[in-house]
Amino acid sequence: MTRDHNFSALEQYGGVKGLTNLLKTNIVSGLNGDDIDLLKRRNLYGSNTYPLKKGRNFLNFLWEAWQDLTLIILIVAAAASLALGIKTEGVDDGWYDGASIAFAVILVIIVTATSDYRQSLQFQNLNKEKRNIQIEVMRGGRAVKISIFDVVVGDILPLKIGDQVPADGVLVTGHSLAIDESSMTGESKIVRKDQKSPFLMSGCKVADGVGTMLVTGVGINTEWGLLMASISEDTGEETPLQVRLNGVATLIGIVGLTVAGLVLAVLLGRFFTGHTTKSDGSPEFMKGQTSVGDAVDGVIKIITIAVTIVVVAVPEGLPLAVTLTLAYSMRKMMADKALVRRLSACETMGSATTICSDKTGTLTTNQMTVVEAYAGRKKIDPPDDTSQIHPAVVSLLSEGAAHNTTGNVFVPKDGGDVEVTGSPTERAILSWAVKLGMKFDIARSDATVLHVFPFNSQKKRGGVALKRMDSQVHIHWKGAAEIVLASCTSYLDSNGHLQLIEDDEDFFKLAIDEMAARSLRCVAIAYKSYEIENVPSNEESLDQWVLPENDLVLLAIVGIKDPCRPGVNEAVRVCQEAGVKVRMVTGDNLQTAKAIALECGILGSESDVTGHTIIEGKVFREFSEKDREQVAKEIKVMGRSSPNDKLLLVKALQKGGDVVAVTGDGTNDAPALHEADIGLAMGIQGTEVAKESSDIIILDDNFGSVVKVVRWGRSVFANIQKFIQFQLTVNVAALIINVVAAVSSGSVPLNAVQLLWVNLIMDTLGALALATEPPTDHLMQRLPVGRREPLITNIMWRNLFIQAFYQVTVLLVLNFRGTSILHLKSYTREGANDVKNTMIFNTFVFCQIFNEFNARKPDEINVFSGVTKNYLFMGIIAITCILQIIIIEFLGKFTSTVSLSWKLWLASIAIAIFSWPLAIIGKKIPVTKTPLSWYLMGPIQLLRSRLRRPGRCS
Repeated sequence: MTRDHNFSALEQYGGVKGLTNLLKTNIVSGLNGDDIDLLKRRNLYGSNTYPLKKGRNFLNFLWEAWQDLTLIILIVAAAASLALGIKTEGVDDGWYDGASIAFAVILVIIVTATSDYRQSLQFQNLNKEKRNIQIEVMRGGRAVKISIFDVVVGDILPLKIGDQVPADGVLVTGHSLAIDESSMTGESKIVRKDQKSPFLMSGCKVADGVGTMLVTGVGINTEWGLLMASISEDTGEETPLQVRLNGVATLIGIVGLTVAGLVLAVLLGRFFTGHTTKSDGSPEFMKGQTSVGDAVDGVIKIITIAVTIVVVAVPEGLPLAVTLTLAYSMRKMMADKALVRRLSACETMGSATTICSDKTGTLTTNQMTVVEAYAGRKKIDPPDDTSQIHPAVVSLLSEGAAHNTTGNVFVPKDGGDVEVTGSPTERAILSWAVKLGMKFDIARSDATVLHVFPFNSQKKRGGVALKRMDSQVHIHWKGAAEIVLASCTSYLDSNGHLQLIEDDEDFFKLAIDEMAARSLRCVAIAYKSYEIENVPSNEESLDQWVLPENDLVLLAIVGIKDPCRPGVNEAVRVCQEAGVKVRMVTGDNLQTAKAIALECGILGSESDVTGHTIIEGKVFREFSEKDREQVAKEIKVMGRSSPNDKLLLVKALQKGGDVVAVTGDGTNDAPALHEADIGLAMGIQGTEVAKESSDIIILDDNFGSVVKVVRWGRSVFANIQKFIQFQLTVNVAALIINVVAAVSSGSVPLNAVQLLWVNLIMDTLGALALATEPPTDHLMQRLPVGRREPLITNIMWRNLFIQAFYQVTVLLVLNFRGTSILHLKSYTREGANDVKNTMIFNTFVFCQIFNEFNARKPDEINVFSGVTKNYLFMGIIAITCILQIIIIEFLGKFTSTVSLSWKLWLASIAIAIFSWPLAIIGKKIPVTKTPLSWYLMGPIQLLRSRLRRPGRCS
C-alpha cells in the first residue's frame, strides 16, 4: 500500500487511525517502548537495516597488488633466475637467487594487499558511522533519541525542516509539510504532503513544515532499503593530493625506466664487447667461443640488474602513504569528535585561511536558559515569578509556548523530573513556561491547531493559529525580539490591561539592547485574536493560508543565556596565531553577536570595532559584488544574517583568495556548506540536509573540535611531505649507486632481493612510520599551506640533496675502495666482493633508518624531539633493525649476503649516525622561498633576456 501510494487501500483500513489500531500504537504517545514489544516488531516486520553489498575480500586486493608492471617483470626475472641458477649450479644451490626474488615479490604483494585491505575495512566502519543517524521518536508519551537502525513499524516520528525520513510511513498530522523526493524519484520537485497525499518514502528530506508520521515499512521492505542494498559504498575516491602524487610517481617512474633502459644498453654493450669479466678476471663473453646458453644466461642477469633499477626508481609508496595518512587521520579525527564524510576535506582543511563560524552551539554551549523576562513594562525578577504577572498573561504565554513549538514536555507519572525536548531555544522557553505553571498536556488539549508557520531563518520567527474550546481563534508568534516587536501595535501590561505600544516602544528597544549587550539572545512572544469567519474553511485553502503577522499584542520579551564554551577563547587564539581568521556569522542581533565575539576573543576589545568589522547581513548584501570582496576581508562579526548572506560572504572571501571553512547546522546553511572549500556541519543540532551538504561532521558541535580538524588537516600535508623527502632520498641514492656501479664495472652492489627489501622499508614500513606522525603544536605556529604550494619545498630539496650526496659518496667509496678500506685483501676476489657488497647493503639500510628520523622534522634541528611518544614509529624502527640482522646473519644464502663481524656492524651504524651532524649543519643553510624550478630555468631566462637586448642578435 505504501510503496504504491494506494490511498483507496488506506481508506479501506480506516485511514491513519485504523492503521494505528491494527499496528497497536497510540497516535499521540507512540509505542510504549517495551523491549519485548520492540523485539516482536523487529521479528515480524524486519529491522531498519539493509544488507550491504559485500566489500572486496582480501583475495581481490592480492589480485590487484600483483598486477603492478614492475612486480610482473620481477616475477618473470625470478622465474628466469631460478631456471638459470638450477641449470648452472644444480638443484641444491641454484634455486636460492630465484626463490629469494620470488619470496621478496610475494612479501611485497602481501604487505601491499594487507595494507589496502585494512584501509578498506576502516573506510567501511566510517561509512557505517556516517549512516548511523540519531532521530527523535515518540515512545511512551516522551520524545526520545534513538539510532535510525532502531526504528520499528508502528513508531510515531516527529518531522521538521532538514530531517531525513528514516522509514516508509503515513502522515499522521502535518502543517505546510513539503518533502524533497529527488533522492528517490530523481525529480527535484518539492512535494506537498497532506491527508490526501499522506505517503512518505524513506531516504527523502523534509524541505519545509512540520508533521508526525506513522512508520509502516522499514529496512529492506522500503524502496530506499532495496536501493541501498544494491549499491556498494565507493571507497575508491581519489583526493587532489593523491592525484598529484600519482602524477609525481608516474614522472619519477618514467625517469627510472629511462635510466634503466640506458643502463641496459650500456651493460649489453659491455657484455658483447667482452668488457664484463667473471670472478677470475676472464671475459664473460667471447665471440665465437661463448655458447648460446651462456650468452642467454648473461643477458638474463643484465636484464635482472635493469629491473632492480626500475624497482628502486619507481616510488609506488607515494599513493600508499596518502592512503595511510588519510585513513589514520580519519580514525584519529573520529576520536577528536570529527566524522569525515569526504576524504579530500582532510587535505583542504590544512589550507584553510578563514573559518566562518556559527555562534549558537559552536562558540557557545547551547545550554540555554531564560535569565531575564519583561511582561509589559515590568522586569520580572526572578523571571519565573508568577506573582508579578497577571494570570491572563500567564495563560496566554502557556497557550503559545505549548502550541508554537516542535518541542515536547513529558511529566513522569512517578513524579520524577520533567523532561523537555526540542531545539535549545524551545527547551529554554518551554522550561520557563513550565515554571510559570504551564500544564503542557492540558494546554495542548484545550485548543486545536488550525495552521502552523514553522520557524523560518529568513523571517526569524514562527507562528501557529489555534481554535480554542470557546471557538475563539488565537494566532501566536515568537521570534527575534526586534522583528516581532516591529509587528506589535499594543502590549499587555502586568495587570493584564491592553496598552498601545507607540509611547513605550523605546523602552522595549532599550531593554532588548541592554539584554543583547550582556550576550543574551532576545526572543519576543506575541499573539493576536482573530475572527473565526476569516479563517479558510476548506483544508486546501487552510494549507495555503498566510498567518496574519501585523497588529500583534506583545506578551513578553525574554533574555536567554547561552554562555561561551569553556576553552573556546584559547581555540580562537590558536587559530589566529596559525594565520586562520575566525569570523562569526549569526542570526542574532549585532549587540548579542558583539558581546559573544568579545567574550570568545574574535574581537580583542571595543577598539577593534572599526569600519566594517561588525556588519548586519542586510547591509552586506546591498554592496556591489566588487565592494563585497573588499568588505568581506574586514568582517569579523556578521549579525542578523540570512543563509544567503552567509553564502555571499563565502563567495566574496573565495574570490579574494581565501580557503574558506564554514560551520552550520540548519537546512538553510546547506548552500554555504556546499559552496565552501570545507563544510563543517554540527552533529548534535545539525539537520540531515546540512550534514549531507558538509564534508566533515563535528560530532560535539564544539569550536575546539574545528581547531583539531585544522591541526589534522595540516598534519596530513606535513606527513606526506615527510614521506616524499624520505622516499626520494632513498630513490636518488640507490639509483645513482647502482647506475654508476653498473656502468663502470658491469655489476651492481645492491641486487634485486636487497633492493626489494629496501623497497619494503621505504614503501610500506616507511609510509606507516611517517604517515602516522601525530600533529604537533609546531604545525599551528606557521601559516596555512597555499592552494598551489609545491609538494617538494626548497627546504625538502636541501635536506634531500645533502643526505643523498652523503650516502652516494660513502657507498661509492665503499664500492670502489672497499677492499682496501675494509682490509679484505687476504680474501678471494669473490669473498671480498661478497663482504664489501654486504657492507654496502647494510650501511645503506642503516642510512635509511636514520633518514626516517631526519624526515620527521624537515625544518627542525632536533629530529628526535617527541619520538619516544610515537610508539608506532619506534616499533617500526625496532622491527626494521631486527629484520636486518636476521636477513644478514641468518638468511644470507637467500639475500646474497654474508655474515659480518661486530666491527663491520658498528662501522655501518657509525656511518649512518654521522649523517646526523651533517643534517644539523645542512638545516642551518638558508633557503629562499623561490621554487627550485626558478633556479633551473633562471639562468636560461637570464641568457635569453641578455641576448635580446637592442643591438644584439636574437
